[in-house]
Amino acid sequence: MQGVVKVYDDSTGVGIIVRDDDRSEVLLKPGSLDGSMFRFLRQGQRVRFDLHGEGADAYATNLRFGSDGY
Repeated sequence: MQGVVKVYDDSTGVGIIVRDDDRSEVLLKPGSLDGSMFRFLRQGQRVRFDLHGEGADAYATNLRFGSDGY
């Protein structure tokens, strides 16, 4: 999946990604960046991620650099 970081708080590790496919919001939980190349995220940053769980309990894991498709 791919999306854009809407908000991220590096002190808590909590954030929100807006998915490209349906514009829904996916939660970044504390520890979501563990094992990824990211140490922090910035608003508007494009990322690829895996979705863990379903529905309202879903959250992003395994973040990677996204692509603008160019």
